[in-house]
Parts: sequence; C-alpha cells; structure tokens
Amino acid sequence: MKKNEIDTSYLTELMESVMQDTSVPRNIRKVVEDAKEKLKNQEELGVSISAAVYMLDDVSNDINMPSHTRTEIWTIISELENLKEKIK
Repeated sequence: MKKNEIDTSYLTELMESVMQDTSVPRNIRKVVEDAKEKLKNQEELGVSISAAVYMLDDVSNDINMPSHTRTEIWTIISELENLKEKIK
C-alpha cells in the first residue's frame, strides 16, 4: 500500500502544478482539484482512480484549455491508468 501512496502523491503534485497555473481557466483547475480530492480515498483507490480519469478525460476536450495543459492532463491520466493496473 505504501507504493500506491507514493504514486498518488506524485500524481497530486502533477495536479497541483496544473491547479497553480494561472493560464489555465478556472473551471479546468476546479475539475483537476476535484479529481485530486477523489484520490484521497485510499480504501477504494480503484474506484477513485476511475472517477478521476473520467473527470480529467472529460475536461481534456475543453476548447479553452491551453495545449501545454492538455498534455499535462494526458500525462496525469496515463499515470492514473498505470497505477490502476498496478493495484489490480
């Protein structure tokens, strides 16, 4: 379980960098913040990861998102999916 927590903290750091980027629209930062909150539920981590991936995937299609942020979101989604495979 410690390994999952380390991976989750890495992901929350990635999310934090998106949330602190003022070039990212507020609604997108809010979705990233909500996805980060989902990851705090360690007991049902698989379900939490799926919910976070769904939220981030949905927002990644936002037309107002800067291209560098879209790349960061895709990186976060990829890391979440890797983490989900590890905990299966």
